[in-house]
Amino acid sequence: MSGNGVDDIIAGMQSDFIDEARELLQDLELHIGEARKDDAALSSFVGEVMRAAVLLQRSIGTPRGELIKTIATRLRDYVEGLSAATARNLDDSQKFIDLLLDVVEGRVDEEVDASSIVRKLPAKTGFLPEDIVVRDVEVMLVMPHGAATRYVEREMQQCGYRTSVVESTLEALHMVVRVKPDFVIVSAVMPELDGIDLVIGLSSMPATRNIPSALLTSLDDDDDVLKLVPKHVPVIHKSGAFGDDLAEALSNVFLI
Repeated sequence: MSGNGVDDIIAGMQSDFIDEARELLQDLELHIGEARKDDAALSSFVGEVMRAAVLLQRSIGTPRGELIKTIATRLRDYVEGLSAATARNLDDSQKFIDLLLDVVEGRVDEEVDASSIVRKLPAKTGFLPEDIVVRDVEVMLVMPHGAATRYVEREMQQCGYRTSVVESTLEALHMVVRVKPDFVIVSAVMPELDGIDLVIGLSSMPATRNIPSALLTSLDDDDDVLKLVPKHVPVIHKSGAFGDDLAEALSNVFLI
């Protein structure tokens, strides 16, 4: 097959994805309108957003597709864990959709720095009081969803930090490069690639070595595995020392 034939196929796939993305987002806008008036539509809203976000994450590997994937990943993280939507969630979701539509329609430069885009998106505050002021500090948690993750996330949010959760170390590597968070906390035990491998990689690669990270673990300090962790990477223990370890790690990177 000629080079032009391959280019035509890729261009066609890109066009199809953009058309599908536009239709998905327009459907979500209609669902938001219905959710504002109908309790049944409101109760199903979180599921509809999750479904759309997952589909949008399957973007074609172009600059515009990557930007769509990044925003869709943050939208999915925003609604994941919500038991029911509120008026505030609807308003925030509309902001995600507006931005995604701007990207889809070419109103956003596809070469824009993704980190500047995500910092303008609504912060996930979940169960926190309304009087907590959200700071312009991005903390990425690389850990599987569960009780431990919710606990760490709540601690970070109570300090006013913007949080996102990435469940895959391989996906996290991609997201850290694009989003450039201010701090990354990685669980030591992860599928695919261990968290220790990730913090070693982040601290070594030129693209990420200036982004501070920490390792969250239940291992004892004298465990041989922890000897592999770079000296400048703090270890946060899943124990009674958690609060002190976290405070020290944040203080070391001037986030408190």
